[in-house]
Amino acid sequence: METEGGITVRQALELPGLRGGLPEVLTCADRLDRTVRWVHAGEAPNIPALLKGGELLLTTGLGLGTRPAEQRAFIRRLADRGIAALVVELGPRFGRLPSAIVEAARTAGLPLVQLHREVPFVAVTEEIHTEIVNGHYALLRRAEEVHRRCTQAVLGGGGVPQVLGILADFAGNPVFLETPDGRLLFAAGPGTGPAGAGPLQVWEGLRGARAARAAPPAGAVLVEVPGGGPGTGSVRARLVLLAVSGSLLTVHRMAAERAAGILAVVLMQARQEEELAARGRGDFLTDLAEGRIAPGDAPAQAGVLGFRPGGDPLLPVVMRLAPESAPSGSWALLARAVAEELAGVGAPVLVGVRPVEGRVPLLLALRPGTTRTALADRVAAALRAGADRAGLERPGDRTPSAVVVGDAGGWEAAGAGLRHAAEAATAAHGLGDRPWWDARRLDIDLLLWRLRDQPDLASFVERSVGPLLAHDRTARPALLPTLEAYLAHAGRKAEAARELHLNRQTLYNRLARIGELLGTDLDDPQSVLALSLALRARRHTG
Repeated sequence: METEGGITVRQALELPGLRGGLPEVLTCADRLDRTVRWVHAGEAPNIPALLKGGELLLTTGLGLGTRPAEQRAFIRRLADRGIAALVVELGPRFGRLPSAIVEAARTAGLPLVQLHREVPFVAVTEEIHTEIVNGHYALLRRAEEVHRRCTQAVLGGGGVPQVLGILADFAGNPVFLETPDGRLLFAAGPGTGPAGAGPLQVWEGLRGARAARAAPPAGAVLVEVPGGGPGTGSVRARLVLLAVSGSLLTVHRMAAERAAGILAVVLMQARQEEELAARGRGDFLTDLAEGRIAPGDAPAQAGVLGFRPGGDPLLPVVMRLAPESAPSGSWALLARAVAEELAGVGAPVLVGVRPVEGRVPLLLALRPGTTRTALADRVAAALRAGADRAGLERPGDRTPSAVVVGDAGGWEAAGAGLRHAAEAATAAHGLGDRPWWDARRLDIDLLLWRLRDQPDLASFVERSVGPLLAHDRTARPALLPTLEAYLAHAGRKAEAARELHLNRQTLYNRLARIGELLGTDLDDPQSVLALSLALRARRHTG
């Protein structure tokens, strides 16, 4: 059993020192799991006034008084002090404990133990104190192990989410980081409670109670993260551990205090709070997309994050950044820049970041009188402007970011819409540079992307366009651009010629040469379909 750095009364009675006294438990045997904070021996009548609580008091009974009223009052004062237990050694003072003492201890809920043999109190005290010190040292080692893991996570490139995740796993309870004024920055923790409620649901359930008073809920641990700027004193944030799945113990507070020191260092980087809040929103949107949040629970949790769209349809949008364009440390700039650009969109918006996947997921309210296309145009422009300001997208990037817009709908459809847009955004890389893509028009590319590792798809590409690719590796002019332009314009030769800056006869000659190399008829619809699929599949198979 966890004793928070001490030992229990039961464990103390099992040690050789007290066991040699043949201890007999007279009252409250069901309370022997109380923690012994310290051991005190004494005989003075005023000894209750000297105690602080949690002590195991050793005595021969000389200070208990001679009259029943004195004895009952003495026991009541000990119980009021909150001592762990009273141990009385029988001998010259008492051959057996008077009924007034026993009944008073039982009424007060105080464990009472009598020793039938004499024991050296000094030896007993030394033995129990050694166990207590060893227990505290064990707690320190456990807390230091959490500190070591958090430090390694930060040195390995992690940040606040990793630190909070380690602390939540250690405590077995949800952990929150909030601003000094109580605004949620980030939540971490496994499913908690009988219904497996996530951290945001826990926060929403306790938010009203926390707003009504400065103190945290009963059983919680609150640790201040130092380092705030002007106007916030010395507090930059607060670390809150809530006792949901189990009690929070001293070792959890010790670990939280050490984690707070690491968080202070991480948060000293400019605008880390903004990135952290954006990551928290990104985690919510990802959980919604992956079905870990029920549609019925989503509005309340989104409200905790400041998104209240009312009854308007929700438009899912995902921007996928090129992996090479999103170095570590740029997400704080991106979170701020995108939020500022989206402020002019004129609709409620919930924007998050997912650095691991290189994604920026969003939900927007589609207000009456605004079309999906018009809102998508404004959002895509805001996203690209934010990425440009953060230095994450530059003209001439080999694989520019892709913005994909899903279908508008209610909360029941929002998760599936986000998931579809996220997958389509991954598949859209390499398809060209457009302001934004409609997720519905990427379904073929998404299907091919999902099949990208299948040998049959690579074989299909090789059979369909392999001879043309081989020609372009050794001969000029290259014919692949001609075929791509021809297919992009659905076989309209005049439009393809204008795009390629060719006269018609030159285009006809090149198309004839392509037909010879591939052994196909470019006027046959089935052949054109196969070639279109092969070229699209080639982008995903490399």
